[in-house]
Amino acid sequence: MADPTAAFDHQPRTRFVCGAGEVDHVGDLAGQFGARGVLIVTDPGVCAVGHLDQVRTAIEGAGITAVVFDQVRENPTTLDVNRCVELARGTDFDLILGLGGGSSLDTAKGCNFLLTNGGKMTDYRGSGKATKPMLTMIAVPTTAGTGSECQSYTLIADEGTHQKMACGDPKVAPAVAVLDP
Repeated sequence: MADPTAAFDHQPRTRFVCGAGEVDHVGDLAGQFGARGVLIVTDPGVCAVGHLDQVRTAIEGAGITAVVFDQVRENPTTLDVNRCVELARGTDFDLILGLGGGSSLDTAKGCNFLLTNGGKMTDYRGSGKATKPMLTMIAVPTTAGTGSECQSYTLIADEGTHQKMACGDPKVAPAVAVLDP
């Protein structure tokens, strides 16, 4: 049996903001990081139920511009990440917000790898391969179970081979997870 008095040291990477209505404060949270522009990464289903509108209103209400990539597919591939990066490269933002299930959060993380460290997703298979700092990320999960909002890995499938790649680095973990039922 494990010793219930065993010592440990836990340093969480992700701050958790929990409660009904907390999503309405994502603009204020982004502002705490000095954000002037936010890239929102989400999927068509989240848009259809109005969550994107709510988040965009909160961000713009804080005086921060919002750019949206809303084409994440279920079980994202390198194609999803590349499309997100393509849109992002032509815009001005300094913080990424993943809004949706694990697919949206993983695509946001994948985009962060490529925007900040270059290359392609296959370069980051494994752990600790990012050599440069990454953009701050806020995660707003709309599903329960993936845990993507608090971990430093993204799971992206190779578009050509369909093989899933776990790509991890402590720098890609979201700085804040907003858990709003």
